[in-house]
Order: sequence, then structure tokens, then C-alpha cells
Amino acid sequence: MYIGRFAPSPTGPLHAGSLVAALASWLDARAHGGQWLVRIEDVDSTRCLPGMDQTILQQLAAFGLHSDQPLRYQSRRARPYQQALEQLIASGHAYPCGCSRRDIELALQHSGQLKARHGELVYPGTCRHGLHGKPARAWRFRTDTQPPLHWQDRRLGDQSQDVAAEVGDFILKRADGCFAYQLAVVVDDAAQGITDVVRGEDLADNTARQILLQRALHLPTPRYLHTPLVLGPNGEKLSKQNGARALDTQHPLAALNHAAAVLGLTEQHEPADALANWVAQWQYLYNHAP
Repeated sequence: MYIGRFAPSPTGPLHAGSLVAALASWLDARAHGGQWLVRIEDVDSTRCLPGMDQTILQQLAAFGLHSDQPLRYQSRRARPYQQALEQLIASGHAYPCGCSRRDIELALQHSGQLKARHGELVYPGTCRHGLHGKPARAWRFRTDTQPPLHWQDRRLGDQSQDVAAEVGDFILKRADGCFAYQLAVVVDDAAQGITDVVRGEDLADNTARQILLQRALHLPTPRYLHTPLVLGPNGEKLSKQNGARALDTQHPLAALNHAAAVLGLTEQHEPADALANWVAQWQYLYNHAP
């Protein structure tokens, strides 16, 4: 059975880019005769805004998008995340790290590697074989034994990434005690039986790390489809960080038509028929319905 999901973070209201991902994931679920779930990804509580989960649900409801199962919150699932981390530690896939960001910068500087990847530093594996007298701050996933990864994206096609070289040993649990997004999303997708992940193209870069975690935890790997992005006036991805405006729920069809256009779907004029018509178009464009 097909099970898809939309997993927003309650750090601000949904914007035009969010609606593209929500609509695409909902259409894909309906085109497959499956279920569509909503999960609130609030594992990083320091960035979440009180009451924003309800704002997001109200926005989705205004566009006719309703979860087929009760809402799930990552902030209430520390126990399964900890169990997954302990499994990775026991299997030798995870190790403690005592490095601060400054330590990593200095290590990269000494090795002549200063280039940041998407604003993040590629971890050089300093604590891979021991803490060297430093107290443990975080837990990392070991990537140096992993070969380059190859997978298929339903829209982007053949994908590959050498996680060890391009990302390094990535964080599983942060120094502040928060579990990392990568671990939480993998555990939750498996727990909810997610068969297909449909999300924005900006998240495609996370896929390799998530597949490595799925394999290490002996969890199934969903199919992935990454949607086109909505760009802001500066040509960068529209986001909460660059001032994206909240969706206009007073005129839902206009917002839905804008999202549909990004996905290559035709404009609709009758609100009652719009979603059903787009499901049929989605089946034709992606040809992934059974």
C-alpha cells in the first residue's frame, strides 16, 4: 500500500514553496490510491514557534489537504531516536565527537580544505578513532567505510553522491542533546510505513545520508521524488529565511494554481474540480499510478 507524507517544520507559516511540496505529495498519494500523512518535524525545538503547528494545519485545510492519519510530532519521539542511535553505536556505525565548529575549521585549515559545502563544513573525521582527551559533545555517523551511493529519483533520474568525500561523518545527535533531522526522518518514515517521499528539490542532497542510515538500521528505503523549487526575486529558493510571505488562504484556488503551474499542471477555474483534475494530470505526467 502506498503511504506518502508531508513533513513541515513549525518555524513559520507555509509559503508558496511549501504548498508545491504539499500539493505534489498529496497528488502522488491520491494518484496511487494511497494515504497521505502530515508529520510535524519539530525535533529542533529551538527553531519552532508556539502554535505554528496549528497554523500550518489550518493552512492545509484551507486548500483541501487533510491528513489521513492522526498527526505525529517528532518532539514526542525521543525514545525511538535514542534506540536507533544505540543500534548504530552497537554496530560500529556511530561514534562520539568532541569537536566544536572552531575545531573543525582549524582541522580543515591545516589540511588545506576550507571550502564549505552548502554553508556546512565537511567533517574531517577527527574523532573517528578516539576523542583525544576531549569530552564527547555529539554523535556522528561513520562514512569512511561507505562506497559512493547511487539511487534513482522519480523526477531527477540517476543520482549519486560520495558521502564520505562530500559530506563527511554527519551528526546524529547534537551537542545540545537534540537529535539530528537525518536520524529522526529515517526513523519516522520507517515507523509510519512511508513508501514514497515527495519533497522539494532542495532536500535531494539529504537522500544519500538517509539511505545510508536506512541500510545501517536495516530499514526499507522509500522511493524518492523531488519537486521543482519556487524561487524568490533574488533567484534563490523561496524560504522563510529570505522573507517568503505566508500563503493567502483567502484565495486558495489562486495559490493552488500557482503551485500546480510549478509542477507542470494546467490552470483550473472550478475549485470543486481542481484537485481531482490535477490527480488525473499527475497520473499522466508521472505515470506512477498502479
